[in-house]
Amino acid sequence: MKIDRVEVLVTDLPSRIQRLGSSGPYDTGAMGSLLGKPVLVRIFADGVVGLGQIRPIAPSHFLPDTGAGMVAAIRDIYAPRLIGRSIFDIEAIIAAFDRSLPANVQARAAVDHALHDAMGKALSQPVYNLIGGRCYDRIPLEWSVSMHPETAGMVAESVRAVEQYGIRTLCLKAGHPAGWQQDVLNFIAVREAVGDDIAIGMDPNTGWGVSVARQALHRLHDHRVDYLEQPVRRGNFAGLAAIKADSRGVPIMADESLLGLDDAHALAAMQAVDVFCMKLYKVGGIHTARKIAAVAEAADIKVNVGGLAAFSQLEAAAGIHFHASLHPSKVMPAGEFVFGLGVQGPDPLVPEPTYTIEDGHVTPSDRPGLGVTLDEKAVERLTLVREVVGR
Repeated sequence: MKIDRVEVLVTDLPSRIQRLGSSGPYDTGAMGSLLGKPVLVRIFADGVVGLGQIRPIAPSHFLPDTGAGMVAAIRDIYAPRLIGRSIFDIEAIIAAFDRSLPANVQARAAVDHALHDAMGKALSQPVYNLIGGRCYDRIPLEWSVSMHPETAGMVAESVRAVEQYGIRTLCLKAGHPAGWQQDVLNFIAVREAVGDDIAIGMDPNTGWGVSVARQALHRLHDHRVDYLEQPVRRGNFAGLAAIKADSRGVPIMADESLLGLDDAHALAAMQAVDVFCMKLYKVGGIHTARKIAAVAEAADIKVNVGGLAAFSQLEAAAGIHFHASLHPSKVMPAGEFVFGLGVQGPDPLVPEPTYTIEDGHVTPSDRPGLGVTLDEKAVERLTLVREVVGR
């Protein structure tokens, strides 16, 4: 099935998401602004329309794409290399992208997801059946808890996740401006509020150093940290390995340090971490994520399927299908796509969502492709930018 047209749209968000991490605040921006707005890709091939959507993490402390950059990369580089190709030739497509613009991972993820959606629709199969089959009836969900000016705010958000949505895994943002001691106090307060039955990890988003990570883990030893995600700067693989060697059994997870196959190979060779955080938007989509998961399996490293996916059913759906294809023995702790499932408000492009939260879990859909249907009137109303390549 040959691709004859590619559309790239930036769509507005009626609501905003505002969060705080160690690198500063993140805000999807006011109405009309392009910063942080979702980029939607539609691939047309012999009557099949594949859909992919990524909300750029911009400004970002570790990713290069903005919404405008994603549009330019797809319009000028990636889309022209799709025209005339089969939707199934994804390996050749990725090789062509590598030769032309290798680093725009969020733009590539949107294209990758649209290709997988198109393949599933062409074959009348859900995407997970194309990448290994379905290993989950229900996927447990993880909630990433934003930093707040006061500890009480983190406690309140954590309690809401547990009590309102049935979430059993929390990840607390860390790297507080007041210092790691405040991160410790925040963790203890949340642990006391939600109890020992809830798994709680910490994510400084590169905001700590090796010695700080060691001190924090030692201080929290009696309060059970269930995992520690990316405590040090992205390129400090040796630092991750040093923390892992002194973690007292707390699993160490790479996030910002894992942007592709080369990173996966290096981290595995150094035995630097216990878990790969696999956010599809930062590795270029499902196709590359599968290769990284194979590296993880060979190195006895677990996989965490992450990604904020704010408001986006399509972005959450890609994570759900990829997660569903992984055997539970190879995954920890839970899927982090809860913010695409309605907790921050409905997806403005999908008023009738396919995926919803039920007792802290989400059920993979057996609909063809990613299983998401857009409201075309909403797409038309909320489109800020539209580019077309092909006929």
